[in-house]
Amino acid sequence: MTGTSIPDSIPVDRRSPAAQSSTALRTGLTLGAALIVVMLGALFTANRIPGSERYALERNAAFCALFVAFMFIPIVRYLNRPMQMFISSMIGWAMFVVAYDIAGMFYQNLFQVLRAPFEALVEGAVIYGVAAVGSWVGSMCLHARHAPITPRRRRTDHLHQQP
Repeated sequence: MTGTSIPDSIPVDRRSPAAQSSTALRTGLTLGAALIVVMLGALFTANRIPGSERYALERNAAFCALFVAFMFIPIVRYLNRPMQMFISSMIGWAMFVVAYDIAGMFYQNLFQVLRAPFEALVEGAVIYGVAAVGSWVGSMCLHARHAPITPRRRRTDHLHQQP
């Protein structure tokens, strides 16, 4: 064995758990702020700028696309780390739901036109939960492809063989 070493087959994040959670926290806070800004921009534009009423479909589609693009930030950033993905996305989504609930106090028919804050919270939890589980299952499938699947041999296997 002259100078050869076995390569590490599974990539390991060598940062401490505190550093990992702080990046998830920062991502979640950034996501929450971005979703709140998009929501407030959409509400302000729809309710305070009368000239945008002619282009309501385009306006709503643009804000919806921007909202969905921001929703993908934690999914893309933590694609191979499902726990951080779920933590950061739920921090941001909870911030958004709190701001959405507060916005409902200022915009009277918001919850009748869209959905209740609890429904929004559950919807986001389901979306991000499915993304995290899908990421976890996908990583398990990739790890299974790299390892050979061979049956385990027991000492007593030779007793059960037919002569």
